[in-house]
Amino acid sequence: MADTSNTMGDNSPQVEKGWMALRQHIIDNKIKVGLWITRLFTIIFTIGYIIPIFGNSYNIYYKVLMSNAATSALRLHQRVPRVQLNRQFLEHLFLEDSCHYLFYSLIFLYAAPVTLVLTPVFLFALIHFASYSLTLIDCLGQNSWWGARLLISLVEFQSRNILRICALSEIVILPLTVFLVFTGRAGLLTPFIYFQFLKLRLASQRNPFTRNVFYELRNGLSSVSRKPAVPIIVRRIIEGLLSLTQQMAPVRQ
Repeated sequence: MADTSNTMGDNSPQVEKGWMALRQHIIDNKIKVGLWITRLFTIIFTIGYIIPIFGNSYNIYYKVLMSNAATSALRLHQRVPRVQLNRQFLEHLFLEDSCHYLFYSLIFLYAAPVTLVLTPVFLFALIHFASYSLTLIDCLGQNSWWGARLLISLVEFQSRNILRICALSEIVILPLTVFLVFTGRAGLLTPFIYFQFLKLRLASQRNPFTRNVFYELRNGLSSVSRKPAVPIIVRRIIEGLLSLTQQMAPVRQ
């Protein structure tokens, strides 16, 4: 009994020290913690949209986009803190991935709910939420919350596959916007605006996955079109599609 009491006594200061370290970290990193919170809301709202346990799923869909917009705006403020009214600033602004996804949220706030639209939003939030959660847990101690650490390690282990799914979703959504226009679920300008978003993603300097997946899809379609068994009409459709997308991506480095 005496040994147990001593152990508890030894652990108590360590636990208290861990919570104090976490509190200080939150005070020193308000924007990063704010990003962590908005990403948490994005994850919760996405789950709430798929499994409607929080109310009207229609309203929750737009809450996902709004929480993603908040995340993107905070991240953009972190990356580009000084606003300047000149061409160089705008060029720098449009190179930022956070600007791209702020743009993305605004595009689909004015269209009908489509589950695929939430896929990259949810997955990006999941990756970054998991990464920063590990930083917060480390404040509590290297051996604390092992269950959460296991889940985080699973997400990080699959991060490359998750980013490829995000990239594929971004590309597939472009023809989907055309379908949404014909079904009356999006405005006439939505495909043209989304096309500009996709061009920004293909030119991203921080995330090459969209560009890489785009080239893989083009190469795959090109290989299919050269097969003798492919009907002429299908070959011409593929060649037209390849020609249409020829100038979309910058030269691959």
